[in-house]
Amino acid sequence: MASLRPLFITTALPFSNGPFHIGHIMEYIQADIWVRFQRMQGRAVHFVGADDTHGAPIMLKAEAEGITPEQLIDRIGAGRRQYLDGFHLSFDHWYTTHSPENFALSTDIYRQLKAAGLIYVKPVEQFFDPVKQMFLPDRYIKGECPVCHTKDQYGDACENCSSVYAPTDLINPYSTLSGVAPVRKSSDHYFFRLSDPKCIEFMKGWLDTPGRLQPSVANKAREWLSGSGDQALADWDISRDEPYFGIPIPDAPGKYFYVWLDAPIGYLAALKNYFDSGKARAKGEQRSFEEFLAAPETEQIHIIGKDIIYFHTLFWPAMLKFAGRKVPDHVYVHGFIMLSGLKMSKSRGTGLSPLRYLELGMNPQWLRYYIAAKLNANVEDMDFNPDDFVARVNSDLVGKYVNIASRTAGFVTKRFGGQLGQGPFDSALLDDVRAASQRIAAYYEQREFGKAMREIMEAADVANAYIAQQAPWELAKDPKNDAQLKQVCTISLNVFRLLTIYLKPVLPKLAESVESFLRIAPLQWSDSQQLLENHVIGAYEHLMTRAESKQLDALLGIDEAAAKPDEKATGPAAASAVNEVTVEDFAKLDLRIAKIVAAEVVDGADKLLKLTLDLGDGQRTVFAGIRSAYAPEQLPGRMTLVLANLKPRKMRFGVSEGMVLAAGPGGKDIFLLSPDAGATPGMKVK
Repeated sequence: MASLRPLFITTALPFSNGPFHIGHIMEYIQADIWVRFQRMQGRAVHFVGADDTHGAPIMLKAEAEGITPEQLIDRIGAGRRQYLDGFHLSFDHWYTTHSPENFALSTDIYRQLKAAGLIYVKPVEQFFDPVKQMFLPDRYIKGECPVCHTKDQYGDACENCSSVYAPTDLINPYSTLSGVAPVRKSSDHYFFRLSDPKCIEFMKGWLDTPGRLQPSVANKAREWLSGSGDQALADWDISRDEPYFGIPIPDAPGKYFYVWLDAPIGYLAALKNYFDSGKARAKGEQRSFEEFLAAPETEQIHIIGKDIIYFHTLFWPAMLKFAGRKVPDHVYVHGFIMLSGLKMSKSRGTGLSPLRYLELGMNPQWLRYYIAAKLNANVEDMDFNPDDFVARVNSDLVGKYVNIASRTAGFVTKRFGGQLGQGPFDSALLDDVRAASQRIAAYYEQREFGKAMREIMEAADVANAYIAQQAPWELAKDPKNDAQLKQVCTISLNVFRLLTIYLKPVLPKLAESVESFLRIAPLQWSDSQQLLENHVIGAYEHLMTRAESKQLDALLGIDEAAAKPDEKATGPAAASAVNEVTVEDFAKLDLRIAKIVAAEVVDGADKLLKLTLDLGDGQRTVFAGIRSAYAPEQLPGRMTLVLANLKPRKMRFGVSEGMVLAAGPGGKDIFLLSPDAGATPGMKVK
């Protein structure tokens, strides 16, 4: 049984410079599932979120659009509700960090840290744009990498050789805002003395508290805490110079809090506004914001992605501790969401738009279930595979779970006026599904959602096998079997109700439909200990449609042409029809030598082979329409030519990251182009 301590829970705050992406939705869904489970347990939950609205990028984007930062964040904020409602996310309150509460709390926490002797000032030399008259964040500086000399690299790390350096190490740096060479300029910056011995001692104890963090997260934070030399824990620069959109530092004209100081304080600001607005009182909470947070039984939990562990496991708890405030009880960390094994990226053509998902009319509960089925309590990336998505939704939700009701409810309404049978029921199936309640609850509590979904669907399998064995459609042919028919349908629908309880955190709207159909009150977890007997249900209506591959194709922007072979047959007639190109046009093509590392048949595609290519600096996957001419075993080790800068194409089978070159009219007459002896993977074709 879960603890009944009142819960304050947040997710990471999305930056207010654009719409939600799929990573946001993935995080919010898993948090929402856990929150809904806690509510079903009878726990008081206060689930809040907010937009992260401050920083130079917000200021500069607003300037580029000719509007104020306030107008920009108001516009972005106005678009949040369609996502929150669309994916059935049950936040109690959604707010903004650009708020009077956040200004007041950030200022108060800063003053408390200063009074504790943990704030100091020292000069910092940075690049300054003389045209924009502003100090430049790393992302707005580019230049030549000081290690590998690749041009147009950002001010913190090289994308080519992965070297990490200071912006001032760049060769021939320039401002991406004005194009001019920046100048070095010193300015006083404010620092939080994170390296202070009392901070170190506190953080060690906080990290070592059993169950506070996942083991891998705690270990990583300890590495940072115990580092030495270049890896030693550094004091935290918490200030930025004007012009900057943020919260002014008191008694420091022209200085603003760095966004990473006030953003997490936005968690508290959102909670305070929620309390002050009366929403908490409407949920039965009689205490004030300060009283609620000061209560020892209040449990504070943050759910975040693995990219912001450093801030949430070191800076944030230390800030709160030495400002005299409650520290987090738990920080739960998750991995990223991938698309067919590739990191989501709009620029690489591997994005998945949550708004597009909703606009296509796709059931948001499909996505909620798929994410739940793939998640565990570890810090692991989850993969969104379109084919697996369709198969899992249709098999599990429609073919197993909903199928139980659709195969039995009609007999009850037509033959028995909707009235279920009277117990006691001698049913091992029913006993086993009821007994699973505590096990499944433990999985939810531990955020092992994948294990919970597997156990639920295993029970659904057994229930469908029971229905197939009892064959109510055969029993219904003879009125003499009415007693048995009623018993079979009653047992089956009670199992269906139990599975609905177990799935309700994941499928909240479907659960509401089931509650209406069964004519029962909103289901709580404790209802798994009771059964429906001699109860009258309503008429069954279809609960969920099947997912279709064409919906996924539309979601991912897959063109029918993307399933065709990559190669074009050529000949004299075709050559004469090709428009002339310039040397500059040809220079746009990145043709390289590639070695075929592996080749395999693509299930469901008669013409395609999946090729793994070595391009010298890494491997790529290319789907090539050459199966009619080559057997997979013929190709590994062979050298060929590939168009390396072709825009990645999303196919039902995965993402194709290039095009191999071939000649011939097609069919069996396809001939891969090969280089002369001596060519090595990665060589450019000129």
